[in-house]
Amino acid sequence: MGKHTITEEIVSLKDNPIPNNLIKKADLLPDPQSQLDSTRRKERPMIDSSIPYRNLTDAASKKESIGQLINKLDVETNIRYQRTPEDTYCNVYSYDYCYYGKVYLPTVWWTGESLKKVLQGQEVEAVFGQTVDRIYSSAIHDWFLEWGASFGWERMHTVDEIQNKVNTNGGIGIICAKRRQKGLSGHIVPVVPETDLHKAYRENGIVVYPLQSQAGKENHNYFSEERKDWWNDELYSFYVLYYHE
Repeated sequence: MGKHTITEEIVSLKDNPIPNNLIKKADLLPDPQSQLDSTRRKERPMIDSSIPYRNLTDAASKKESIGQLINKLDVETNIRYQRTPEDTYCNVYSYDYCYYGKVYLPTVWWTGESLKKVLQGQEVEAVFGQTVDRIYSSAIHDWFLEWGASFGWERMHTVDEIQNKVNTNGGIGIICAKRRQKGLSGHIVPVVPETDLHKAYRENGIVVYPLQSQAGKENHNYFSEERKDWWNDELYSFYVLYYHE
């Protein structure tokens, strides 16, 4: 999903640096209509006590609970993530994966005017369609570069590096690519811990295709080789790799 109604409103702070501690999450409240078996309210967190959160006790519990989360979200079959004639939902799945992984990834973001107020220290309530709007994968690419570090995301430089971090520490990994043609779909995909049954693809011991989980034109709970290095496809102008403990 790459269309983004507020891409042009995401302001650049390079000419007027503002302390990152002023930025805050654009959080909407969970909604009872936002469910795995529904297509409604995808911009909001789900209310579903059966979905497991990542257990942060230690690396082993993190990885085990991530596996449980992938199984429960079941991107291959749940209605929430199935493509439609108009759209795919890589951003919705990645948001849910991060939300239950206890890290922040936006599914909505401040409009340009609201962002200015937030950065001036004003209190701004997140109101969908007024102060915040949906943010899709191409714009999330830019969000990572602008704001990722402010929310604890660390930039990685190779897929081998990000896979090893996810495997070792049980953290959250993301690949996000920006579409070359403005207004068309980018892509965003979690990089997930390897299991006994599901492995990354390596050449000479180096990860070439990490183990991923995605919604998109095709939905996969786990995959590594099916789409090869999709982030290098000519459809995309740039991509980023990010990791969060």
